[in-house]
Amino acid sequence: MFFIFGISSGEKKLDFVQTLLCSHCGKYGRLELYMTYMYFSLFFITIFKWNKRYLVKSTCCNTVFELDKERAKQILSGEQVTITDVDLHIPRRTGNVEQYCKNCGYPKQPEFEYCPKCGCKL
Repeated sequence: MFFIFGISSGEKKLDFVQTLLCSHCGKYGRLELYMTYMYFSLFFITIFKWNKRYLVKSTCCNTVFELDKERAKQILSGEQVTITDVDLHIPRRTGNVEQYCKNCGYPKQPEFEYCPKCGCKL
């Protein structure tokens, strides 16, 4: 007898879109909500999920923000929620990165002259 199991990460696009004037780049765009998570599967069936994070992606400049779990739960329960700049923050990344791009928050390496995400001079 053998078991097929595994631990992996997943991403699910949630049914939420909001149009706004982006405070990051100053252009009109949409906010799209995603849930990322880790999961344990047995025979290719998800048994349980953990480490859920709710991320909001801006379509105008592709900046990724993290959304508070309480605000995300309101959206998932069907409430009419408007996301504001107060609800969003750029998630911190760990590693040997010393600084972040001031325009989009992408982690930069010391050898970068331009941001690989938005093209802004660092």
